[in-house]
Amino acid sequence: MKNDRLLVISSLVSILLITLHLTSDVLRAKPGNPEGGGSTLVAVPLVALWLYATLVFPHRRFGQVLMLLLALAAIVIPVIHAMGPAGFFTGQMARGNGDFIFVWGLHLLGVTGIFSLALAIQALLTPAK
Repeated sequence: MKNDRLLVISSLVSILLITLHLTSDVLRAKPGNPEGGGSTLVAVPLVALWLYATLVFPHRRFGQVLMLLLALAAIVIPVIHAMGPAGFFTGQMARGNGDFIFVWGLHLLGVTGIFSLALAIQALLTPAK
């Protein structure tokens, strides 16, 4: 399979995982937290831009740069959760219902983010045809 097609597929998987992650953040939010009030809706235009770049401009530098930047975001999300006050390193993240899927999704988001990052760098370094 060609690398540009792999980049599109991995970006689409990352987009799916980010939307699932944002939904999980809202459902897990404690009363009074910004996530419970819909602050995750701020990410909707960014995810839409990512989807647009992935599907409309996968062979252009503009789309590849956007996929690279948003792959970095997909990598950072699990890191932010791991470092937070209830992160992986404190042993507090996986203590309730649905935590297995939440943590698995974070791991998978990091993996697809790293994979997308590598493919986007490769696409940007490959001369255009």
